[in-house]
Amino acid sequence: MTDYVDAGEAIPHVQLSNVRGEAPATSAVDYDRIRGARSEPQNWLTYYGTYDGQRYSELDQINKDSIRRLSPAWVFQAGAVGMQSGASTYSFEASPIVVEGVMYVSGPDGRAWAIDARTGEELWRYKHASPYDVSLCCGNVNRGLAVGHGKVYMYTLNAHIIALDATTGKVVWDTVNGDVRAGESGSVAPLIVKDLVIVGSAGGEFGVRGHLDAFDAETGERRWRCYTVPKPGEPGSETWPDDGEAWQRGGANCWVTPTYDPELELLFQGTGNPAPDFDGGVRPGDNLYTDSTIAVDVNTGEIRWHYQFTPHDLWDYDSTMENVLFDAPDGRKLLAHADKNGYFFVLDRTNGELVRVFPFVDRITWGEITPEGKVTPKIYPDEEGVPVHFWPGPAGGKEWTHMSYNPQTGLMYVPVQEVGATATRRRREFKESIPYWGAGVAVDIEDFYGFVAAIDPLTGEEKWRWNNEYPMCASTLTTAGGLVFQGTPTGEFVALDASTGEKLWSFQCGSGHHSSPTTFEVDGRQFIAVPTGWGGWVEGFLPGLLGAAAGDALFCFALPEQ
Repeated sequence: MTDYVDAGEAIPHVQLSNVRGEAPATSAVDYDRIRGARSEPQNWLTYYGTYDGQRYSELDQINKDSIRRLSPAWVFQAGAVGMQSGASTYSFEASPIVVEGVMYVSGPDGRAWAIDARTGEELWRYKHASPYDVSLCCGNVNRGLAVGHGKVYMYTLNAHIIALDATTGKVVWDTVNGDVRAGESGSVAPLIVKDLVIVGSAGGEFGVRGHLDAFDAETGERRWRCYTVPKPGEPGSETWPDDGEAWQRGGANCWVTPTYDPELELLFQGTGNPAPDFDGGVRPGDNLYTDSTIAVDVNTGEIRWHYQFTPHDLWDYDSTMENVLFDAPDGRKLLAHADKNGYFFVLDRTNGELVRVFPFVDRITWGEITPEGKVTPKIYPDEEGVPVHFWPGPAGGKEWTHMSYNPQTGLMYVPVQEVGATATRRRREFKESIPYWGAGVAVDIEDFYGFVAAIDPLTGEEKWRWNNEYPMCASTLTTAGGLVFQGTPTGEFVALDASTGEKLWSFQCGSGHHSSPTTFEVDGRQFIAVPTGWGGWVEGFLPGLLGAAAGDALFCFALPEQ
């Protein structure tokens, strides 16, 4: 008989470090404060900075004159080591939140931190345990946190919505919101509205039915669920087959944070592709509410209106990306959406009426959309085993990474991807937790490029573009300093003149950008924060850089102290 030595009790890994384990208490962050976030630009209170999704800051200490003196103030190393959940690569995709000098940021593999935003010192850390074999479509990623009601909210890889104490990082409550065995997962940054925490599901590539959920911010109890594929008898169900189970596996997941209009009390949520991808023969019809923007009543979860960008999608053109809210000079409430399909849409956000549609990429071969919004498919994988090439590829003319809007210039700054793909239809039977793809797909490894496009959403005119050798795979940020910030796949973080597109500054971060930079101010000093860490679904948007350097560092830039 073997004698075993008592190894003792395990202790939390964080105790074997210099981490304090506590962050300073901040003033209460509640609905009213987030609603007025534009009035306190020293903080970045919510995912997009403000409910409207503009990713614009009134801070101007860093401007066109001072930008040449911008340099790193500190670097935080996230330390992605050891085994990661899911058979896929990780990426540092977050958008840092800052409240009164404390930064809250998430990383891949269920990790979250509180950091001193002035010095970069780690204050507390949290690690959520996810199964190593969790089914993930597009990388081990998390796009951010929400902060409010004394808590930090996170949606995890294995579909748990959790609340942490904002001062200690300890778990307050933990609610399961999906079946990880069926392929459901979570990657979205939560959104706080009133006393609710809003999150959307991921996992459409596994043939799950998408949903948007609201939870009680104090208790974690679900208050409502909005399914994004209607069941038989509900409005929109006529766009799915009458018989069979196609609607139950329909996709339309909500894996990007919605925007919100407090006056209308509407959430504007983009939805994902239908399942299976590419093979429309098993799901005839327009397949609502896939590839759509849905306006959801925040109090009840009911869909008030919808607009579908790609009916009966055969190209994997999710429409999950952001819906930026802005007002026309005459006061009309508008919404801007740059879709994967290569077209830019402007809608009336009170009723979903199409105001304008125009292409924002150079190459579109999959089909055509007229100025009136009529969609005509032209090229798609309709024969078994026959390869079909189309532009844009399945990552789209713009992926999930976000554009920004500067009210000073009236321009949207759009990160554009010019890359095509070849799809060969391969019909497969549905099996739970197995990818439900209807084609083999090869994204082009040459003949690609990218640019930042400055677009007037009222006219559709492109005012300028900043060209790059590689597609743009990170979000833009714009400020009152007359600047636009953009990270590149090869590691450069650049600042552009918001009026002309001239490159004014750059810094090599050592790993590609696939995240969302933010800006804030501490003790009168403005900072620009950007997570870097190349990875995620690289084979889908830029396979030519699959071998590029990975990373997991958060850079924070500022002007030299006087």
